[in-house]
Amino acid sequence: QVQLVESGGGSVQAGGSLRLSCAASGYTYSRLCMAWWRQAPGQEREGVAAISTGGSYTYYRDSVKGRFTISRDNTKNTVYLQMNSLKPEDTAIYYCAAARAIYCGFRPDEYGYWGQGTQVTVSS
Repeated sequence: QVQLVESGGGSVQAGGSLRLSCAASGYTYSRLCMAWWRQAPGQEREGVAAISTGGSYTYYRDSVKGRFTISRDNTKNTVYLQMNSLKPEDTAIYYCAAARAIYCGFRPDEYGYWGQGTQVTVSS
């Protein structure tokens, strides 16, 4: 069973930065494709960024390209989301997700494990 614990959320003004972290346990981390998702009030959960098991392949939703960077450290069993130039529309609960696959994308059913989420609030 995979456990995922997110940290690093908070409140920032537009244009600011935050770095989210997600620590994984309970499985061989290097065999997990990892991703960040988010859900704003009244909206469906959406994929933000994904990274392959080895970290060589990354995938982003269009609205965050050039502003967000996903990375992973397989020695620390941790995936990160560096968020720069934040906008009010980035406000959401951000979730870490894991898939037992080399590659993963933005279909929710790819992911068998989810964290509890961390709140990100961006004010204008």
